[in-house]
Amino acid sequence: MRALIFAAGLGTRMRPLTDRTPKPLLPVGDKPLIVWHLEKLSALGVREVVINTAHLGAQFPPALGDGTRWGLRIHYAHEGDTPLETGGGMLHALPRLGDAPFLVVNGDVWTDFDFARLPASPRDLAHLVLVDNPPFHPAGDFRLDAEGRMHEEGEPRLTFAGIGLYRPQLLDDWRRVIGDEDGAAMQPPRFALAPLLRAAMREGRIDGQHHVGRWTDVGTPERLRALDAMLRN
Repeated sequence: MRALIFAAGLGTRMRPLTDRTPKPLLPVGDKPLIVWHLEKLSALGVREVVINTAHLGAQFPPALGDGTRWGLRIHYAHEGDTPLETGGGMLHALPRLGDAPFLVVNGDVWTDFDFARLPASPRDLAHLVLVDNPPFHPAGDFRLDAEGRMHEEGEPRLTFAGIGLYRPQLLDDWRRVIGDEDGAAMQPPRFALAPLLRAAMREGRIDGQHHVGRWTDVGTPERLRALDAMLRN
């Protein structure tokens, strides 16, 4: 299995920390945030990882190298100075990910979720990990039913953890779903992944699972400091 780490965000809520350092390279515990993911991917048996980059993207290769130290082969998919968002970033990275299902993780989250708990492949188009709604996102994102299917409407709602397994076919119909939104006509195109997921949910084609352990979206300096203190203690 191959993996994609989303690392192209601008980190605007993390300024001034991200004025000179991309968010996934900020240290937490005793290592950069993204290294926690690389270690877990290596332990899972993943051998090829694509990292998409944009903001301060030139810092990633010197910091991470080719992945040899973790038993990985890292490919960098640079998107230019402006990120392509999650959908455009995944589409841009697709040639490096191949035709088989691949694992995707947001580079700005931390969790104790064991990637080995994921299925070997999605039952249909995608399999997402959900967590309890954190204080900064109380409304949640999606509903997970008793059969493991995900829905965009209904209660109770859970928060998408930024971790999932995807089939490349999720992107096959992206132009119809995204329509004429700003960025769709660009080359390469820029668009969010969420509309594709919601469209597939309406067809019953997205599964999920609930992780009840530790997870945080490292979206502010305060959350970064709290996570750092927790890991060091």
